[in-house]
Amino acid sequence: MSSATTALRLAGLTLLLVAASGLACGLQLLRAHHTGEASFGFLWWNLFLAWIPYLVSLLLVTMHAARARWWVLAPFGVVWLLFLPNAPYILTDLIHVGAIGGVPLWFDLVMISAFAVTGLALGLASLLLVHQIVAARLGSFAGWVMAIASLGLSSIGIYLGRFPRFNSWDVLTDHEGLLATVLGRLADPLGNEFLLAFAGAMTATLTLAYLATWYVGRGVVRAA
Repeated sequence: MSSATTALRLAGLTLLLVAASGLACGLQLLRAHHTGEASFGFLWWNLFLAWIPYLVSLLLVTMHAARARWWVLAPFGVVWLLFLPNAPYILTDLIHVGAIGGVPLWFDLVMISAFAVTGLALGLASLLLVHQIVAARLGSFAGWVMAIASLGLSSIGIYLGRFPRFNSWDVLTDHEGLLATVLGRLADPLGNEFLLAFAGAMTATLTLAYLATWYVGRGVVRAA
């Protein structure tokens, strides 16, 4: 596939994701206009964070196409992995359905689902791009190991974000607290049944979603 065709398809994918983001944000603005309150404004921030791994993956595709060395790609890959959990994290915002009145319950379900589906799509699309880069450079097996491992780590990241309430920025701003929490969990990895169940269920769900994405998207999106 030519570089021009790849760029055109990536542009089309990005426009679809922009449109989905606009729809989600439009629903929140409609809710705010109807109720006179800026409820659920945090969904905008969560969606912004979900865009970061996708934008980084586009940068990685560009650098890969330019034949950048692995040690140039690696730091951007780390940034991508740190922010990847923010994309599927929005799925957990569905717990807020019904928490604030003013509109029918179904409207909040549709609105939050729009944010959640868009965030998940951003994460899976970014993973598809990075997967193809790793596979092109290190082989198919390495690509799949990276993909599944990234989903597993993302599930743990979602847990850390939803329950201990850490975020990606805490790697820099609260690394001591984050490290203490992670080491505390690792000290007794089988002692937290909820963490194991949550991470296991989330990893399985994300893996199934990614397999579907890979099957459909492998012929549509290819790293140059």
